Amino acid sequence: MTQALIDYGLFLAKTLTILLGIGLLLVGIVRARKTGHLEGDHLEVTSLNDHYRELAHTLRQASTPKKVFRKSLKADRKADKAREQASEARQRLFVIDFQGDIKATASAALRQAITAILQEAKDGDGVLIRLENAGGLVTEHGLAASQLTRLRARGIPLTVAVDKVAASGGYLMAVVADHIIAAPFAILGSIGVVAQLPNFHRVLERHGVDYELHTAGDYKRTLTLFGENTEAGREKLREQLEVTHGLFKDFILEYRPTLDLAQVATGEYWHGRQALALGLIDAIQTSDDFLLEAAATKDLYQVSYNAHKKPLERLLSSLTQAAQRLF
Repeated sequence: MTQALIDYGLFLAKTLTILLGIGLLLVGIVRARKTGHLEGDHLEVTSLNDHYRELAHTLRQASTPKKVFRKSLKADRKADKAREQASEARQRLFVIDFQGDIKATASAALRQAITAILQEAKDGDGVLIRLENAGGLVTEHGLAASQLTRLRARGIPLTVAVDKVAASGGYLMAVVADHIIAAPFAILGSIGVVAQLPNFHRVLERHGVDYELHTAGDYKRTLTLFGENTEAGREKLREQLEVTHGLFKDFILEYRPTLDLAQVATGEYWHGRQALALGLIDAIQTSDDFLLEAAATKDLYQVSYNAHKKPLERLLSSLTQAAQRLF
């Protein structure tokens, strides 16, 4: 009886998992149809000014008398007309969200969004990157940082806002900005390089399993998962890590020449206020407050590039992101 209950529980769990995956897929398809973006790669642009006004209107409607609300709507309409007439004189701020992972997979969308902005930006326009990135592979995060340098090279003011984390490769991206803001308890820094891997050589040896690795070149492979690692291989890997760390520090010093690298490039991380005192950031402020202040004088546009994915790819991507958030 107990085994039957266990089997039934496992069957039920599998069934619920499959149904959840199908449900997520159907929701994604319905949303895509509603927005008209089911097929093809596309750039999405959303007016954040309209979004903020809608929030304020909803709250005002629920919390003020009807007559007062109607009067305020008339005043808002006049203000909107005045803004439309003066729209050519208003500066624009383009907002891009970057959600990082180990492989910086959001870099492809970042590249397309920046390419669009570079073709459209005029004097006085700027870019805000809302960055959340705990770092990962060196090459991928280096490419993501290089996308941001394209904005700096064109003289477009760039601000990076860190509400949660910009560490290691994430800070490599953030440091490119003209101005870095962060929430008080955001995590920043981790200017270091790490490599780690398990080695199963003794396990294989204990079970009589031989593992052969053939290379041409003394350092084609330094450490392996299954072979017997040597001290020379370990030393070479440490040397390579030091070289990468040096490049990391040089890149940071290029954009923040006043930083005391001996103090901040130790691999440690700091919270927002500590990071401000060390010079890693320029101000304590959330992205929300920054945007609300900017909305008073600028037109704000959230820019995102969405690549078309097949239904199975979308399902796998959703499940992968859920797993990353869970673990």
